[in-house]
Amino acid sequence: MPCYSLRNIIKYPRAVLRTILVVANNIYCVPTYLVWMFLLLPLRKVHETYYYRIEGILFHWLLANVSMWSWTAGYEVVEMGDDITTAFDKRTLVLANHQSTSDVPLLMAAFNAKKGILPNIMWIMDRLFKYTNFGAVSLVHQDFFIASGKKNREKSLQQLKSHIQQCYVPRKRKWMVLFPEGGFLRKRKEVSQRFAEKNNLPVLNNVTLPRVGAMKAIMDMLGAPSDMNVCPSSSATCSITNPPSPHGGCGGTVVQDAMIGQSNSNSSTIITSKAITKEDDDCDTCKDASYAMLNGQSGGCLEYVLDITIAYPQGTPLDLPNIVHGMRDPCQTFLFYKLYHSSEVPRESESLTQWLYNRFYEKEKLLEEFYRTGSWSASSYTIPPTVVHQDLLRFLLIHLFFITSTYVHLQLILMLIQYTNVMYVYMLS
Repeated sequence: MPCYSLRNIIKYPRAVLRTILVVANNIYCVPTYLVWMFLLLPLRKVHETYYYRIEGILFHWLLANVSMWSWTAGYEVVEMGDDITTAFDKRTLVLANHQSTSDVPLLMAAFNAKKGILPNIMWIMDRLFKYTNFGAVSLVHQDFFIASGKKNREKSLQQLKSHIQQCYVPRKRKWMVLFPEGGFLRKRKEVSQRFAEKNNLPVLNNVTLPRVGAMKAIMDMLGAPSDMNVCPSSSATCSITNPPSPHGGCGGTVVQDAMIGQSNSNSSTIITSKAITKEDDDCDTCKDASYAMLNGQSGGCLEYVLDITIAYPQGTPLDLPNIVHGMRDPCQTFLFYKLYHSSEVPRESESLTQWLYNRFYEKEKLLEEFYRTGSWSASSYTIPPTVVHQDLLRFLLIHLFFITSTYVHLQLILMLIQYTNVMYVYMLS
């Protein structure tokens, strides 16, 4: 009891101190990143590759600071599922369910511990994020801001395609993070359930039905014609009526007269695209796009799709204020990985819709079991639950760099002001 009381006593002063430190962290890190990128602009003119290589390193260090916030609050990230090491340096599309504002910081914490991911990552996020303190950083890093709403849908998808061609590929980015639900669970759940009931689809409680348009645009731009609809474990070509199963090989015939059927090669639910009405299917806007090998090279193509299921304890998500002040008790957030080769993912609009819907139906079953039992089925993963470990010394060195840089930049600004004053006095005299 005395220990519990002591924790309660220090909890509030600790929260105030953490908040002050996080605010200070933003003040001396974000401007420093922007100043360095401004000072290095001449290098961009001379050698753009080196400029963005340096930018990627600084961007990684910024996200490492965000990772430190959750780690020091005792919010651990636990990884499990498929081994994803083969995808670290490959073009990979990351799909994740979206529950709260803590999803991104916790993904950053997981990726921070892996070499080469954060310097070469591109986040796809709501355009409102552009107007936050981190928005300027994302603009320099050339993340993509997508506009929500039906009236902006087609324009946003075309802009995403252009961004991939003009920014993602030339900068040699590797990972791209997309939240297909298009918003937080609490905001989209009711709409998703109404849509599911209307179209005789499974009513989901722990995730929402995904939107397919952005993924279709990405697959159109980065999918290789040579591997389109080809199953990795079979020489046969998969057709719309004989689609590839999620783990290789061709599946059975899709039941077209039902909303839900069973695949011969996979026990997960197959949801046919006929269950989606025209006005709600944002996949059709990209249906006629060509399958591009950008710059005429296969290196421009997507190699993996990483499906991440984020699971919070008792189904109660953390949020960004929790991560900042740390008042919620320490807990573990699970990231369940399923890795697919890009050749396992259908390119055709209807089949891709089925594939993506099935991934979210699988997420629903995983989360339902986890929240009910508090554990994961041993048969559902190859890599056991492993806590992501962070490097305290590295965090300290990164902070030292940003603090030192801030001091140097302030001195340069003061010197510039002093020089301007001297020149002004000289001109007046």
